Amino acid sequence: MTLAAKVLLGALCALAAAYVWRWIALERRRTREAAPPYRGPLHSLIGFVTNFFDTLGVGSFAPTTSVFKLLRLVPDERIPGTLNAGHALPTIAQALIFIAAVSVDPMTLVLMIAAAVVGAWAGSGVVARLPKRTIQIGMGVALLCAAVLFMLGIGDWIPAGGDALQLRGPLLMFAVGCNFLLGALMTLGVGLYAPCLILVSLLGMNPIAAFPIMMGSCAFLMPVAGLRFIAAQRYDARAALGLALGGIPGVLIAAFIVKQLPLLWLRWLVVIVVLYTAIAMMRAARTRR
Repeated sequence: MTLAAKVLLGALCALAAAYVWRWIALERRRTREAAPPYRGPLHSLIGFVTNFFDTLGVGSFAPTTSVFKLLRLVPDERIPGTLNAGHALPTIAQALIFIAAVSVDPMTLVLMIAAAVVGAWAGSGVVARLPKRTIQIGMGVALLCAAVLFMLGIGDWIPAGGDALQLRGPLLMFAVGCNFLLGALMTLGVGLYAPCLILVSLLGMNPIAAFPIMMGSCAFLMPVAGLRFIAAQRYDARAALGLALGGIPGVLIAAFIVKQLPLLWLRWLVVIVVLYTAIAMMRAARTRR
C-alpha cells in the first residue's frame, strides 16, 4: 500500500468521525416542530439493500430515490439532501475497502477526489436553496441519465478501457475537470459511479482503477455535501439515519462475504423503476407549475 493510500485512509477515518460529531451537534441545536413518522426499520432496510448492491456495482442513489418516491417516504425537495447525508458513512466504508485493495497512481487518485469534493461543496450550496419544482425537474433529468447509464452497462457499451493506472498532462486535467462536474451533480442525485467508470475507461485507464477513484470521491464529497444539507434543514433526518445504520452492514456483507452475484435481471429491474420514477418526478413538477 502506498503512502498516499495510507494518508487517504487515515483522512477518511478522521472525516467519518468529524461527520458524525457535526451531524449530532447540528441536530441537538435544532428543535423540530413536527417530527416525521418513525419508520426506522424500513429506512434501515432500504439502506442495507441499496448499499449492498451499491458495493457490487449497481449504485445506490437511483434505487433509493425510486423507493422514496414510490413509497412517499421523503418529500421530493428533501431527497437530494437525504441521499448525501444518509449514504455518506456506508460509502466511506466502501472507500476504505477499495482504496486499500486496489493500487492507483497517487497523484491521479488525490486530484480527482479533491476535484469531486470541491464540486460537491459548490453544488450543495446551490441545491439546498432551490425550490421544490426545480429540484423535481433536476432529479427527473438525473434519473433519466442514470437509466441510460444503467443500460449502457448492461449492454456492454461502456468502453473496455486500457491498462493504465495513472493519468498525466492534459488527460489528467480533463479528468479532474470532469470529476468536479460529477461531484456537483451528485448533490442533485446523479450517482458518480457509472459516469466515473466511463470517464476513466475512455481515457485508457484500467476499469479497476475506477473503483478507488469513484468510491474515494464519493466518500470525501458526500459528508461535505451532506453537512450543508443538514445545516440548511433540507433533508429527512430519520430517513438519513436509517440509511446510514442499515447501509454499513450491507457494505461489509457484500464486500467480504458475497463478493459477486449475477445481477443482470436486477439491473434491468432498476432501469424500469428508475424510468418510472423519473416520469413521476417530471409529472409532479408539471402539476406543481
